Amino acid sequence: MPVDCHIHMILDGVDWKQAIDRHRGVPDDGFIRRVLSAYRDQGYTYLRDGGDRWGAGSRARELAGEYGITYRTPLSPLCKMGHYGMFIGTGFENLRQYADLVVKTQRAGGDFIKIMISGLMDFHSYRMLTQEGLPLEEIREMIHIAHQEGMAVMAHANGADTVLFAAEAGVDSVEHGGYLHPESLWAMKEAGTVWVPTVSTIGNLLGKGRFPNETVEKILDSTLANIADFRAMGGLLAPGTDAGAWAVPHCSQTEEEWLARAGVEETHLQEGTAVIQRKF
Repeated sequence: MPVDCHIHMILDGVDWKQAIDRHRGVPDDGFIRRVLSAYRDQGYTYLRDGGDRWGAGSRARELAGEYGITYRTPLSPLCKMGHYGMFIGTGFENLRQYADLVVKTQRAGGDFIKIMISGLMDFHSYRMLTQEGLPLEEIREMIHIAHQEGMAVMAHANGADTVLFAAEAGVDSVEHGGYLHPESLWAMKEAGTVWVPTVSTIGNLLGKGRFPNETVEKILDSTLANIADFRAMGGLLAPGTDAGAWAVPHCSQTEEEWLARAGVEETHLQEGTAVIQRKF
């Protein structure tokens, strides 16, 4: 049975601003039901949302049982003010405010905590991020605070040092994970962190004309090489498309195809997927 361990119900893979506007006043049940129906028709049984502050993912969780789908959401991602993620998440200025948001998320029924601790890969420039990661001690404390409240932590994280810091702090999953080095891969393996590399957000850009193909190919090749190394170490991997991101439509079963290019087979994904389904 196919699963997708990273989607965004609020987005549509085409225009993020218009997609958010669709749900801004109240979540659009018609859209959500169409997407859930499509997932059901393709045999999906488990979806893990990356969250949004307008409640589209939360509403999808309410409806998902009608479609035979287990749906998990952090409600809203938590983002430090002035850093990446504020277009979709809830901001905080300091760790005291962050701790309050963790408790609020728990009491509101969030299935886990999602933190945004780095920027994106810059697809115009190889080995560049749109924003560097948060400071080490802040990352550690954010993960510690959530764990103290009994919440698993999903981290949007790119950059070797940021992922290394998060893994050493015991983060439960790393989403994306661009530009890693052997130390960060080993730290994830040792911590039992599940890596959800969302390769579709890279590979699906090829030939679209939005970014230089040469740059996208370099990013893709480096990501696939790291995935192959992580698999060889015995690290935990799980499939997640980041559905809703640009050029990644919902129900796109491209992730396993990209992962297969790194030598990852379905059997390699089973343990990581099981860990995510248990923790999230």
